Amino acid sequence: MRNTDLTIKMATTGWTALPVGLVWLLLATPVLAQQVSREQDIVGLRLGQRILVDDGSCPAGQIKEVSGAKMTPAGVARANKCIPRLGPKKR
Repeated sequence: MRNTDLTIKMATTGWTALPVGLVWLLLATPVLAQQVSREQDIVGLRLGQRILVDDGSCPAGQIKEVSGAKMTPAGVARANKCIPRLGPKKR
């Protein structure tokens, strides 16, 4: 009887861990922002989308973040700000 209880407990834990792992994977994926070298290379910016632009316009150790800020009749309005650069500079 105890062996059966242990097997059921292990199977239940495995089924719980799988969906939790998939949720973490899906949440972590949007964090990876695109990076371009010129702001002109950004086409079709969506609401809430963030793109890193390495054009040298921000101070050392920072990079420009362009994001789709709000909807306007003409489309998505952009917002620019300098944020800390995480990790080494990409080429």
